[in-house]
Amino acid sequence: MQLTVLKCKLHRACVTHSELDYEGSCAIDADLMKMAGIHEYEQIQIYNVTNGERFTTYAILAEAGSRVISVNGAAAHKAEPGDRVIICAYAGLDSDEMSTFKPTLVYLDEENRVTGTGDAIPIQAA
Repeated sequence: MQLTVLKCKLHRACVTHSELDYEGSCAIDADLMKMAGIHEYEQIQIYNVTNGERFTTYAILAEAGSRVISVNGAAAHKAEPGDRVIICAYAGLDSDEMSTFKPTLVYLDEENRVTGTGDAIPIQAA
């Protein structure tokens, strides 16, 4: 059986640009993409913490070291500069791969600097 699981995420990234007339859907600093394990043109989900929007798009490269998170094209209607977003990519795994799989979690501050990394989300207490 194939299961769809969280492969990686950039947690609470800050949108730096929103470009309605730019080709491509979400430009992400190439260093951040590499750190998280997001590939160029890979499908991503974006969850806008600021306004509640959730949408599917794909990743394109922004200049390495720029800390750019640019939501482009039609998706630009769903996020604006300053919004905090969670950018996730998913993978299909066989059931037997689940016991050893760990996602890559990258935590960012309001200037898209890495504040931490991890491979597990803490259990939520009642």
